[in-house]
Amino acid sequence: MNSYGEPQSSRARARVPGSANAAPDDDQSSYSASARPAPDAYRRGSAGRASVTPGRAAVGSAAPPPVGSARVGARASVGAAAPVRGTGAVARAAVRPGPSPVRPNDEGSIGGGGRPPGGKDKSKAAKRRRRTNILTAAAAVLVILLGAGVVGGTYFFDDVDLPSPVSEDQSNVILDTKGTVLAKLGEQNRTVVPEAQINKVVEHAVAAAEDKNFYKHHGIDMKGIVRAAWNNFTGGDQQGASTITQQYARHAADLKDISYNRKLREAVIARKMEGKYNKDQIMGMYLNYIYLGRGRYGIQAAAQGYFGKSVTTPAGQKNAITPYEAAVLASIIKQPEPTATHRGYDPTINPVDAKARWEYTMANMLEMGWISKEVYDKRKYPTVKKASTSSASKSTGSKPVDMIMRHVRAELAEMGISQQEFDKGGLTVTTTIDPVVQKAAEEAGSRKSESSPMHDKPATYQAAVIGIDPKTGRVLGYYGGDDATGIDYGGYMNSDTLKVDGGQSPGSTFKIYTLAAALKEDISFKTRWDGTKLRPNGKKISNAGADPGTVCKGQIKRCDLETATIKSYNFPFYWIADAIGRDKVIAAARDAGIQHMYTDGNKQFPNGKLVDLKKTDASVWKQDGYFDNEVAFGQYRVVPLEHAEGVATIVGGGVHHDAHFIRSVSRVDPDTGQKSIVGSEKIDGNKVFDADQMSNLQSVMKEIVEVDDRDLRNGQEGIAKSGTWEFNEGSGDTWFVGGMPQLAATVWVGGAKNKVELKESNGRDMFGAGTPSKIWKKFLDAVIKAKDLEREDFPKRVETGNPDSPFANGQAAPPPREPADNGGDCVLGFIGPDCNQNNNNGGGNGNGNGNGGNNGGDNNGGGDNNGGGNNGGDGDNNGGDGGNTDGGGGDNDGGGGTPEQQPTQPTLTPQNAGD
Repeated sequence: MNSYGEPQSSRARARVPGSANAAPDDDQSSYSASARPAPDAYRRGSAGRASVTPGRAAVGSAAPPPVGSARVGARASVGAAAPVRGTGAVARAAVRPGPSPVRPNDEGSIGGGGRPPGGKDKSKAAKRRRRTNILTAAAAVLVILLGAGVVGGTYFFDDVDLPSPVSEDQSNVILDTKGTVLAKLGEQNRTVVPEAQINKVVEHAVAAAEDKNFYKHHGIDMKGIVRAAWNNFTGGDQQGASTITQQYARHAADLKDISYNRKLREAVIARKMEGKYNKDQIMGMYLNYIYLGRGRYGIQAAAQGYFGKSVTTPAGQKNAITPYEAAVLASIIKQPEPTATHRGYDPTINPVDAKARWEYTMANMLEMGWISKEVYDKRKYPTVKKASTSSASKSTGSKPVDMIMRHVRAELAEMGISQQEFDKGGLTVTTTIDPVVQKAAEEAGSRKSESSPMHDKPATYQAAVIGIDPKTGRVLGYYGGDDATGIDYGGYMNSDTLKVDGGQSPGSTFKIYTLAAALKEDISFKTRWDGTKLRPNGKKISNAGADPGTVCKGQIKRCDLETATIKSYNFPFYWIADAIGRDKVIAAARDAGIQHMYTDGNKQFPNGKLVDLKKTDASVWKQDGYFDNEVAFGQYRVVPLEHAEGVATIVGGGVHHDAHFIRSVSRVDPDTGQKSIVGSEKIDGNKVFDADQMSNLQSVMKEIVEVDDRDLRNGQEGIAKSGTWEFNEGSGDTWFVGGMPQLAATVWVGGAKNKVELKESNGRDMFGAGTPSKIWKKFLDAVIKAKDLEREDFPKRVETGNPDSPFANGQAAPPPREPADNGGDCVLGFIGPDCNQNNNNGGGNGNGNGNGGNNGGDNNGGGDNNGGGNNGGDGDNNGGDGGNTDGGGGDNDGGGGTPEQQPTQPTLTPQNAGD
């Protein structure tokens, strides 16, 4: 006996899925609390069913045989009864597994009714059976009439409303641009399909397993009502004998309590449902609702999970569900998962009982004429897929791509798709993620990738890699960490609130916005700036320890903006912000795509205040405690994803597109099967910077790629800017940003969870032109190779701006020197083989490989991987380890402002988020 007080026969009725907190339909005294409960449901006995029709009650024609062995078709009429309104023939007899003869007039066949030939058995045994049946029928009729009367009374007088069909919760399917499933999100792994599209062999198999007379009765199982009444009267266990309609009625009405009253209400609702919906509609609702184990709800999810097929594929077509596979699915419904008393009918868990149940289903399909004798005779138990180790109802687990799901959920909310709609499921979300670009981002940025420059770095180091299409704003590749449930290092989006909760100091990479603001104010790259000028508070502007005598080839008081950009000196940018207004620098960053920026920590906000740049303006930005001129070279923390959006604006020639992860969202109508679009991307750009000014900036950024020896594959043009922000005595955040016309790329490397001093493998400080630039190049080269991209160039340079801008504060350029007449080949004093003597004091243009002059590079180590010289550093790794300083250069951001003013904020969320 099972925990429901009935034999665990393969012919018994299914438990019906319901609430996890709902009590089972029958007694659970022997149910183990430690066992995982399958969804609760009704069961029925296996010894046939009484049939009630207006004016007649039929209760079987023989003494009760052993459970499950009633002879098919046997029936005896017992007296005449008053018609019962709303009831119809609901007879059913259990059938042994195995073939049964199908006769043209057999009631079990599609053709119609009739009794088997041969006449009445006149033996003494037969007479005794008939007498027993008469007595049994008399008792049964009394109970049936009582039950029918209650049902009839309830039907007319009790306030029993017919519930609407339940809109079943489904999973939301998340796809990449190629249609590959990235994840399934939602509480239930269910895909609702219209009944009209379901292969009929599946419907017939389910009816054969659960309710073979489904297409004949009118929804009410009177025998179940009688048994419920009898057990209620005698104090026995409540037992179920529900039809498919009753099973669904219970689900639709959310009837969870175990009582005779509930059983009657269920019957009333079932009868009403049969009056409103046809059999196909009821079957469709049932099939989309039923639970079939392995976390799969609905027949479609089950077919995909057990056989990798769809129930909507028409019969006869490739990969259509076969009758044998349909019978397996139908046989699982009875008990999908193991309990304390039975192992269930999942064939991978309990193959013996699963096959016995399958034989029973197949026999009923033959009996009812739903398969031919030939199909039945050729039956062979099909191969079932093993259950996956991770639940199919959940997303892809802890893969890097799963971090994207946070951004998908956030964008769905922005599209007006509420959390309730999301939880209901049934959405198909096509993302912007290109699998080629995604793979390249993960392999370039993850420490787990053996080919990544991060592979040999400590576990306390972390990278983020973001690739955006500059022409549309689509995020094509996104690596924000390996732990899908951990910190989102690309977007700092909290997994619970879906709000920004962190950021990193961008260092010199923020200068691209300062330059965009300067170009907008008609400042030329030929303007000159004084590197000796002190701040208003009397402090120097740090240039990463560069010797003032070598800055700008000794022309520190008249350094041109182009050289300062390539060498990444800080002082011109500080004075640009001071001259045009730091609010204009912030506005340029906002227009490019940066929405959130943190202030420095203070007594009120120890971890800084998060400011929404789109909801505030200069009146806020210029207040005490917010932003100072150091904003011009990247002191204040930003979100890498938003920075990547801004970089894409520069790469795209000044046209801004919102960075986004969703291309389209659709939903299938469960009734019609028609797909409708409920959300879509907006890729119309907004021109925020002048195209000519951007060509000017892009051309300067091209020189940085060349100087840093980061030329791209196949000669593809690239533009870039490196950046570093200090932590303690070393580097805390390092960046390399830019891209090619086809793809904007942003790379950050910093501390995992908390800031750390970043070192290269040789023990030297890490700078943006070191490991981050290698990641950047590997990422873009991999995309070029995988996509076989043809070379695409940036627009030709248009030099804009006023070289004599009144904003500039440097000394005028010295007059050109007369060519020296030294009798040798030295044209204009600096062109020709005899001019080497002019480079002995540091005039060489180091390229990061130790090729500068005798005293090493242009700025004695102050440039971004531009140092060189005899002492040469290792430029390729540390960027600008120039000359006699033996590698103190880097991005020249070092401290940005003076060291004591630099933030040493933790990576995690400030205590108070801002405006």
